[in-house]
Amino acid sequence: MDGSNLPEVRSTCAYCGVGCGVLLRPDGAGGLTVRGDPDHPANFGRLCSKGTALGETVGLEHRLLTPRAFGRDVGWDDALQLVADRFRETVATHGPDSVAFYVSGQLLTEDYYVANKLMKGFIGSANIDTNSRLCMASTVAGHKRAFGTDTVPGTYEDLDQADLVVLVGSNLAWCHPVLYQRVLAARQARGTRIVVIDPRRTASCDQADLHLALNPGSDVALFNRLLTRIHQDGHVQPDFLTRTEGFADALHAARRDDPATTGLTEAEIDAFCDLWIKTRRVVTVFSQGVNQSSCGTDKVNAILNCHLATGRIGHPGMGPFSVTGQPNAMGGREVGGLANTLACHLDIEDPDHRTAVQQFWQAPKMPERAGLKAVDMFRAVEAGRIKALWIIHTNPAATMPDADRVRRAITRCPFVVVSDITRQTDTARLAHVLLPATGWAEKDGTVTNSDRTISRQRAVLPPPGQARPDWQILSEVGRRMGFGPAFRYRSEAQIFREHARLSALAAALGKDFDISGLATLSDDEYATLPPTRWPVNGSASDGRFFGDGRFFHADGKARFVPVTHRRPAASPTRGYPFVLNTGRIRDQWHTMTRSGLSPRLSGHLAEPFLEIHPTDAERLGLRPADLVKVSNPTGRAVLRARITDTVGSGQVFAPIHWAGECASAARIDALVPAITDPISGQPESKAAKVDVQRLQADWYGFAVSIDPIQCDADYWATSVTAKGFRTELAGCASVGDWELTARRWFNLPEAEMISSVDAARGTFRLAFSISGQVKAALFIARTPVALMRDHIASLLDEEPGQVLSGLATRGKRDAGPIICACFGVGMKTILDAIQSGAVSSVEEIGAALQAGTNCGSCRPELADMMKRSVRATAEVVSD
Repeated sequence: MDGSNLPEVRSTCAYCGVGCGVLLRPDGAGGLTVRGDPDHPANFGRLCSKGTALGETVGLEHRLLTPRAFGRDVGWDDALQLVADRFRETVATHGPDSVAFYVSGQLLTEDYYVANKLMKGFIGSANIDTNSRLCMASTVAGHKRAFGTDTVPGTYEDLDQADLVVLVGSNLAWCHPVLYQRVLAARQARGTRIVVIDPRRTASCDQADLHLALNPGSDVALFNRLLTRIHQDGHVQPDFLTRTEGFADALHAARRDDPATTGLTEAEIDAFCDLWIKTRRVVTVFSQGVNQSSCGTDKVNAILNCHLATGRIGHPGMGPFSVTGQPNAMGGREVGGLANTLACHLDIEDPDHRTAVQQFWQAPKMPERAGLKAVDMFRAVEAGRIKALWIIHTNPAATMPDADRVRRAITRCPFVVVSDITRQTDTARLAHVLLPATGWAEKDGTVTNSDRTISRQRAVLPPPGQARPDWQILSEVGRRMGFGPAFRYRSEAQIFREHARLSALAAALGKDFDISGLATLSDDEYATLPPTRWPVNGSASDGRFFGDGRFFHADGKARFVPVTHRRPAASPTRGYPFVLNTGRIRDQWHTMTRSGLSPRLSGHLAEPFLEIHPTDAERLGLRPADLVKVSNPTGRAVLRARITDTVGSGQVFAPIHWAGECASAARIDALVPAITDPISGQPESKAAKVDVQRLQADWYGFAVSIDPIQCDADYWATSVTAKGFRTELAGCASVGDWELTARRWFNLPEAEMISSVDAARGTFRLAFSISGQVKAALFIARTPVALMRDHIASLLDEEPGQVLSGLATRGKRDAGPIICACFGVGMKTILDAIQSGAVSSVEEIGAALQAGTNCGSCRPELADMMKRSVRATAEVVSD
């Protein structure tokens, strides 16, 4: 069926908290075309590489299509009754705090609302927490300390109007590329300056006027120095200060900090302070490098203190700005998805707030204290206090700190339910009950982005198999547990209206979250709701908070918070000389259950890696492409070494994305100790102490195959290609018969085989074909295998001998590894254009090849390739 005549449907991207609008058109055969929505205020038509490739992620091969209980397919009636009975019986026997929900920023607001209502209002426990605890809980805590509630003050328009943008612990160019392009557009239009504060030199540094490579975890000391300079240089705003409390104490604490703690020179610190102080329109953007810390809340407040002292908040082009990593992390904050909050930013430990919500919900009993935050929740699972656990759209066995311990804890829990779109995750494999949920493009509801804009998520594909929306699953369990009247929802619109009505009560109680102006939306008005930034209450607003000096503490004033530098609380220290930083890469997201399905996205960085400084690599005897063992008492990983000066000596960096489904030992959170911020409960994810050693491999391998490889090598990492899969391999013990081993790994016992073997050198090349079509090939050597991997992967439909030679047939060319994922432009294509003289700038590369013209996140790499090519040419000429 041709879907070209079907109308486009407006929806929202499934990835980060930028909340880009997308236009979706089904192709009539289960697929989608995706383009950016030019009318959405978050992106105005732009998409990053991940958003551009969304259409490649909607296949059914990986989907969970039917409920399963204890290893067998069951009907929905049996599955839901089992879940309801076990949770009801557990509560009756052990009390409401013996059960828990662990939910996710991938839930829509309506799903999140029902989950929170069921747990807090009717089960009667606050044991519901979210994976957003791992990414932005410190911001929530910092906002509440300073402002009285969890309020993001500014809007995306501030990035357009700022004269200085400071990126703190944020690789905006890779993690929020559409916002980064807005910053670059402002730079071109108005000369906006950019400062990056990050221990690593990231892609965001490419256009920066100043990069401050401070010591890991020393942000408080830097911003305390800024606060003292603000006061010292006479830039405190006395009129605004009358709307605050605690400035003297905060300044006293700031003066006690030694800026040398940062590891920056005095000249670097002064340059930053001068630029910040002398620029009125300053936006300070912060993300995981601030939040994911045992002192993350203090880091947030150190930044907020500087904006409060200068009154640079709530006005165009100025303010602190937290950018979130999940599509609905903000919506989760709004409905009380965190264990220490109630819906609509109300406080669970405030009796007036509890009473208001209880009466509104007509709930039997509300919990009087905060529930278990994520780390404590899984400790309670391990200790046997949590006896029934429901995990929804998240993968804690891979993503929680101390991940191996969390995985063991889940296996010991008497009853585990997982709702997800796939059963192929580390966590889903541990579940007693699996419930198939609808995924992106099948879901209907709303999400809220980082600047408080509510956007509609609209279903454009039918639910596959027996998949159901999460709000329906949760509501049905609530009804079967005996809470029928409260969960008789007929639609997402009905849930949204209830949420909006509750927000009016929250506003009356002095809270910021107010969408009461949407409480009377009809079903049709909800269906056509345009992107809408809250508050929405009938009052005029430019979308910003606090420019009028009114805050949400009882006295209406903001609070300065005295903070001082504390070393990262990562342990141990002896025998583990490296500080491990973790984070995202450009083209992948979370544990790759969605982005890993796209060959384009997998072509850029196809293997888990460890960035390590050249001096450290030399000391350890590492060569490029060596494998390294990374270990500490918490866990271990095996990763490919990337020797680079983007990290400082004594520091290493590894991405978070590789889970047990796609690599043998790359779950990097297994090395992150379960140390948390005492206020926010957010883990210290960027300062684990580790040891690094070269893996003494007996052999290295590379494989391509039509079907996934099933191997038992000491090291393997696999990714999807346009024609199948590619896999990196290594082993510490010799293999006696490579043909038998390869046939077992590829499950090709009867396939024809041709080979090229040099046993003396330890090189083996084997290709397996059926009816003349290559199904798999394996390349083995004593050192890391040197091949053009993307090219080899493209030859699976060639003659077997062609694959073994690694040479292209006539008419085919090797484009090299993907650099621009948006348009699939490879490294060799770009280098050929540079070396031929056809292009001489990044702009000309874009004009000729399209590379870098969409999200722009590959532009730093294009610039680096151009510089290296020019340098190499100059060296040849000088010789």
